[in-house]
Amino acid sequence: MSPFLNFIFFTIAIFFSFQFHPISSQQFVIPNANFSGNNPIANLSTAWINSGSEYRSQTSTELSAIRPILFGSTYACGFSCNGNCETYLFSVFILGGDVSFPQVVWSANRNNPVRVSATLELTSKGDLVLRDYDGRLVWSTNTAGMSVAGLNLTELGNLVLFSAENSVVWQSFDHPTDALVPGQILVSGKKLTSSVSRTNWSSDEGGFTVSMTNKGLIASIGSDPPEVYYQNLYEGTKQSKEASYAKFENGSLDLYINPYPTYPDMSIPISQANSPQYIKLGFDGHLRVFKWEGRQWNENGDIIKLIAEPCSYPMICGKYGICSDGQCSCPGTLENFRRINDRQPNLGCSQVVPLTCNNSSSNHSFLDLEDVTYFVFEPDISDIDMNSCKEACLKNCSCKAAIFRYGSHPSNGDCYLPSQIFSLMNNEYTYYNSSVSIKIQIAPNEDKEEKMKVSLGPIVGTLAGIFCASLIIGMIIFVWRRKKKVEEIEEHYLDHVSGMPARFSYQDLEIATNFFVNKLGEGGFGSIFEGSLKDGTRIAVKCLDGIGHMIKKSFVAEVETIGRIHHVNLVRLIGFCAEKSNRLLVYEYMCNGSLDKWIYSRSQETPLEWSFRRKIILDIAKGLAYLHEDCWQKIIHLDIKPQNILLDENYNAKIADFGLSKLIDRNQSGVVTTMRGTPGYLAPEWLSAVITEKVDVYSFGVVVLEILCGRKNFDQSKPEEERHLLSLFKRKAEEGRLLDLVEDMQCNGAEIEEMMQIAALCLQNDCAKRPCMSMVIRVLEGVRDVQTDFDYNNLLISHNLINTIQQVDYQGVTSLLPSVLSGPR
Repeated sequence: MSPFLNFIFFTIAIFFSFQFHPISSQQFVIPNANFSGNNPIANLSTAWINSGSEYRSQTSTELSAIRPILFGSTYACGFSCNGNCETYLFSVFILGGDVSFPQVVWSANRNNPVRVSATLELTSKGDLVLRDYDGRLVWSTNTAGMSVAGLNLTELGNLVLFSAENSVVWQSFDHPTDALVPGQILVSGKKLTSSVSRTNWSSDEGGFTVSMTNKGLIASIGSDPPEVYYQNLYEGTKQSKEASYAKFENGSLDLYINPYPTYPDMSIPISQANSPQYIKLGFDGHLRVFKWEGRQWNENGDIIKLIAEPCSYPMICGKYGICSDGQCSCPGTLENFRRINDRQPNLGCSQVVPLTCNNSSSNHSFLDLEDVTYFVFEPDISDIDMNSCKEACLKNCSCKAAIFRYGSHPSNGDCYLPSQIFSLMNNEYTYYNSSVSIKIQIAPNEDKEEKMKVSLGPIVGTLAGIFCASLIIGMIIFVWRRKKKVEEIEEHYLDHVSGMPARFSYQDLEIATNFFVNKLGEGGFGSIFEGSLKDGTRIAVKCLDGIGHMIKKSFVAEVETIGRIHHVNLVRLIGFCAEKSNRLLVYEYMCNGSLDKWIYSRSQETPLEWSFRRKIILDIAKGLAYLHEDCWQKIIHLDIKPQNILLDENYNAKIADFGLSKLIDRNQSGVVTTMRGTPGYLAPEWLSAVITEKVDVYSFGVVVLEILCGRKNFDQSKPEEERHLLSLFKRKAEEGRLLDLVEDMQCNGAEIEEMMQIAALCLQNDCAKRPCMSMVIRVLEGVRDVQTDFDYNNLLISHNLINTIQQVDYQGVTSLLPSVLSGPR
C-alpha cells in the first residue's frame, strides 16, 4: 500500500472513530500474534510530519495538546506537547473518555524534544526514526536490516515493530520512562525515572527511580551512590539467575521473583478500576495510580507507603530542609541557612557560607540538631560515640553531615556519613535516638574594623596630643565605617528578599570563569565572562564596574526583579555575588548571543530566515506580556533593544538586562521616574516624565522594524533622508511601498507588511492607543486580525522631538556600546 493510501486510510479511520482490536502483548514477546484486521498498523516507508497541535487537552495536568498518528480504543501514539507547545515528544498516550483527555505514558525523546515540522518515519529498511525540523537525527529504534515488516500499537499500549513472522523486533515496553500501564512489566535491570518537574518532562538523573531487583521492588533517589527510601523485598529463600519482574494488573502490582511463575511471590494491592488506569512515578518520588472517572483522571492510590509519611520522602522539604508533620523549616538560624524561596518552603534551604572541600578540618564546624533523623541510615561506622562520628566526618572531605543513632546511651551507636543531604525530619516515628550534625564552613575572619582599630592604636597613642591629626583619623574611620555599613545593609537586604536566586562567593566565580579569562563582551555597567559551574552548567557572569550609586542601584534592581520571576522568554538569573565591593550577576549562557549581531551585520553567511525572525518577534512579545500582565507586580523593562534580546541554541529569544527596570503596583496607571533607556528606543511620553508599560510597547515596535528591515533605527552611514528608520518607514507607508525597506525576504511580502502594521500600532504617538502586549500576541498568532485602516499621521514623532530625546542629558540613559556578546549583558 502506498504512503498516500495509508494516509487516506488512517484519516477515514479517525473521523469515523473505528474501534481497533490490536494484538495482545504477552510478558516478554508476542508469539503467534495476528496482525490482520483494522489494527492501528503502519507499513514500511511511511512518514508523518508534526504539523502542530491537533487536539487541545482538557485535562488539569501538564499535558497541553496532542497530534495522534495511530489510534486504538484506549491508547494512541503521536506528538504531544505541554506549556506553550513550542516543543514536542513522540509518545504513547492513554485516552480517557475521548481524545481530549490524554495522558502520556511513554515517550521516545523526553530529553531531546522536537519542534513543529519534525518528521517520524518508518523507513523501508525497518528503522523507526525521529528527526527534528532541520533534519537532525533525534531518536531511532536502530532496527534497520532486522526484518521489520510494520509498526503496531497494541491494545495494551505497547508500540511494537514486528517481523513478517509476527515476532517482536522492538517494543516500547522494553524502554519504560516514568509510567506503567495494565499488562506492562518492569524487568530487573530496567527502571522508571522521574521527570524534573511537573512541566519539564525530561528525565532527572539526580531524581527518583523505581526498579525491580531479584529481591523485590525498590525506590531510590539518584545520589552517589543512590539512597533507597522505599523497598518491598521478598523474604523467602528462592534464588534465581533469571530476571525477576513486576507486572501491573488491574487490582495489584505483582512481583515475580522467579521468571514465568504460576503465582506472584508478592502483590501490592491497588484498587480495581473498570476504566483506563496507569501508574506514574512523580517528580516528588510518589508512585501513584491514576484512573479515569467521569470527566477527569483521579488518583487511585499511592503504591509507596512510608512509615513516617509524608516526612520520609527524600525531597519533601528539599535539600537541608527539616520536615515536621508535613511542615518545612531550615536548620539553625539565618546565619547558617536560608530558604531558597520564602514562598515555597518545600524547595529546601541553602548554606549561607558554601561548604568547601579542603584538607584542613579547622575550617569546618558543625550545626548540631537533636532528635532529628534521616530517611535512610546505612552505617559507615559501628560501635562508636557521637564525638568520634563527628571527627570522622571532619576527616572526610565529601562528608556533609554526621548522622548518629544510638539506643540507651550516646557513648555507643552507629555513624552514617552521607555525601549529600536531602530532607531531614524530626525523630517522631522511630524507637531509637538520633542526632544530625551538619558540617558548616567557618567564615574567614574579615572584621576589618577590629584590624583597623589594632593598626590605628599605636598611631592614636603617638598623636594623642595633636588634635588636628586625631580629627583627620576620626573622619577617616567615620567615612570607612559608614561605607562598610551601607554595603552590609545592601547585602543583608538581598538575603531577606523572598525568592532570591543562589548566592555565590567571589572565589566560586573566579574558579567558574577560570579567573575571568574568556571575556564575551561589554554591556551596560560592566563586562561579561564565560564560565562553567561544577555540575557543567555553562554560565555568563556579568561583573559590574565600579561601586557608585548607579551601579549598586542597577545591581539591586536586577537581582530583585529577575531573581523572582521565571519565564521561557526571560533570561534566567542563576545567582549573584555581593561580597565587599564586588557585584556580579550569574546568568544562563546564551550561545547565539544578542539579537543585534544577527540583524545589523551584513557579513552573516546565513542571515536569519523569515521563520526565525517571526518567531523571535513572538518570543519578545510573550516575554513583555509576562512582565506587564502576569507578574505579581507590573514590571516595566525600560530598555528594550536588540542588544538586550538574547538567543539560545535554537534561536529562542529571551529578554535580558533588567538593571533599569521599574516595579509598579497593579493599581497604578503610571509612574513618575527619571528618564532612562537608550536613545532611539524612547517613547515620546518620556518628555512628560509620566510613563506606563506602553514605553516598552513603543520600544518593541522599534525593534520589530529593525528585525524586519535588518538595520539600525538610526544609521549615520545612510543618506540623510534615510538615516532615521522611523521617518523612512512613515514615508514608505504613505507611498504604499513598505517592501522597499526589506532586502532579503521579498517572498514573504504579505506577512512582512502585516508585521509592519503591528509595529505601526505599537509606535503611535498617543500611548493610550498602543495595544497591550497580550493583544499583540493574539494578532501575531492569528487569533485576531491586524488593523488595516491605520492612519500613519498618528505614527511618528517629528525629527525635532527625536533629536530632543536623543540629546537629553540624564543619568539613566545607557551607553550605545557595540554588542559582541555571546551571553547576557
